[in-house]
Amino acid sequence: MKFTIYQETRRGARQYNQDRMCYSYSRDSLLMVVADGMGGHLHGEVAAQITVELMAELFQKKARPTIQNPHQFLTDGFNKCHDAILNYAANHSLLETPRTTVVAAIIQDGLGYWAHVGDSRLYHVRAGKVLSRTRDHSKVQQMVDLGQLTPEQAERHPEKNKIYNCLGSIFPPDVETGGKVPLLDGDSVLLCTDGLWGHMESDELAQMLTGYPALYSLPQMLDRAESRGGAHGDNLTGVAINWHEDDDASSNDSLSTNKLADGEITLRLSTLAADKTLKESKEITESDIEAAIREIQDTINKYSK
Repeated sequence: MKFTIYQETRRGARQYNQDRMCYSYSRDSLLMVVADGMGGHLHGEVAAQITVELMAELFQKKARPTIQNPHQFLTDGFNKCHDAILNYAANHSLLETPRTTVVAAIIQDGLGYWAHVGDSRLYHVRAGKVLSRTRDHSKVQQMVDLGQLTPEQAERHPEKNKIYNCLGSIFPPDVETGGKVPLLDGDSVLLCTDGLWGHMESDELAQMLTGYPALYSLPQMLDRAESRGGAHGDNLTGVAINWHEDDDASSNDSLSTNKLADGEITLRLSTLAADKTLKESKEITESDIEAAIREIQDTINKYSK
């Protein structure tokens, strides 16, 4: 496989960043995950952290060097993340269970597979056009489906971010899968939270992804969305790739997995330990963060078996 990949997260105008992201790849398979946490301090962050870490851990155990059934892997993985979040809440006697949205994709054998819960999105872009994107699990999207709103009206609706489906809810998540679509040379795939897509038109996003490599286009999109969000802007996060044919050597920024050994896995993961906003907080101490990290790891170990 050969691709250009970049990920970045920003706090926006919020006090804390509850978004988390990761990507991991073997010689023949790539996983990308984005999660948008919801809940009080060190709760939404924890739900999202459990989700990206557990999905990465499961991928590292299953990608030998490909995932046998990507849609089943994603569905089972999301359900394990849901159970792990509930277990974490029960162990801490939390009155409100931490929750998170999640969108994840697997690319292998030249095909893209994805799944999502909530309103974090995946876009598949080709030649400046959005070929497909995930359908938000939101009340506003339901109104569009019922013909009560147009898609254009939905993008500007004040309640467009109210969702009915997430991990960590009292109800089991309704995992929606999609994809098994071929990726052609030059295609782009973007996974992002609503802090990014909420301030970007789909056509604008597609043009930027097509016009520039991911490590240039994603920061530009984040800049634009953060500026438009202003004083009320949400956390914003994205993981984006440009797909290349194996014999394409036009970019020095692309990664080739062909030289990875069988069983070798590469991981890029955002962590609580690296979150500057938590470390700078007057309400959350270093010991709070360290305890949360240990407890998250215990949860990951329990549910990754």
